[in-house]
Amino acid sequence: MITSVGVRVFTTTAHTSVDVAGHRHPSEPHEVREALLEITDDEGLTGRCQIAPDQLRPSVLDKHVRPVLLGQDPWDRERLWREMAHGQRGSHGGFTDRALGYVDQVLWDLVGRKAGQPLWKVLGGSRDRVPAYASTMCGDQTPGGLATPEDYAAFARQLVGLGYRAIKLHTWMPPVPGAPSVRMDVRACTAVREAVGPDVELMLDANHWYRRTEALALGKAVEELGFSWYEEPMEEASTSSYRWLADQLAIPVIGPEVAWGKHMTRAEWVGSGACDILRAGVNGCGGITPVLKVLHLAESFGVDCEVHGNGSASLAVLGASEASRWYERGLLHPLVDFDRVPPHLNSIVDALDPDGTVPLPTLHGLGDDWNLDHVAEHTVEKW
Repeated sequence: MITSVGVRVFTTTAHTSVDVAGHRHPSEPHEVREALLEITDDEGLTGRCQIAPDQLRPSVLDKHVRPVLLGQDPWDRERLWREMAHGQRGSHGGFTDRALGYVDQVLWDLVGRKAGQPLWKVLGGSRDRVPAYASTMCGDQTPGGLATPEDYAAFARQLVGLGYRAIKLHTWMPPVPGAPSVRMDVRACTAVREAVGPDVELMLDANHWYRRTEALALGKAVEELGFSWYEEPMEEASTSSYRWLADQLAIPVIGPEVAWGKHMTRAEWVGSGACDILRAGVNGCGGITPVLKVLHLAESFGVDCEVHGNGSASLAVLGASEASRWYERGLLHPLVDFDRVPPHLNSIVDALDPDGTVPLPTLHGLGDDWNLDHVAEHTVEKW
């Protein structure tokens, strides 16, 4: 039975930072606060996952998480997830899908540890490695970074040399001056295609705020360049805009990434023809539990479901299904060492093999290799 639910906030070192629009870029090394959500049972086993500290404040745990979980059997995954999800209705936005997703991940980590198995095996064990695509950071103004189409081309050649057989571009977005620009996006996509040739798969994750006509023009351009999918060029709240776009493009449209509504929204998108490939992320969709539902939904419709974002939870659901073709490895940038191990870990969970695949974790549960000594020594707050 579950005996405790808590959060430990600790300091660690980061080499990237987020701009005012939420896009990540390289930075000088600096101290940041991260947190672990921890759920412990009466056998002394603890499930963990890294969270954003502001997503699970004490009031959220006290009102929406502990009343559901304490004293319960962590194996009752579906029931506990549904009770928490139903509780969101009365939270007036205080208990978000992201917060729910964090709790769900930790419960799955705990049951994986109780089973003495990597979680991807507990969830189904469909494959033990997955091809990875290189997902770039957004464009910037940094010399030697991603400031020009030529920078993107040079980085793409470097990524292919590391073993990647697919690359997804995030191009320039606000607050970069002059962004968004269909013209600049097309130049970057063209430069990358010319740099890597026809045999490397390319995808574009475009500016989120393009108008319909801009999104269509850009989609036609990357279609001609032989890109494999086209992602989030418009506000995802307008499903009809994506249905309009998908009807006019041969290139597959993928989505939704951030649209609220868990697996139900994904069912609406694929059922209405608003996408050709489904998109679901463990954090944004409300956890592992609803993402598994989306993967099964995609199989039922005969479409792919690409899992958004990197990390152990994404690898777990990818290992449980073959509805996804790729693991999203990133965000990558010429001036950032993605393989650098941060102080709060002993190793990274998604090391890339030379053949462009990522082996699934062998540690029990989610598979994260925590440096708990660092976390303990650098803990600054608990609740």
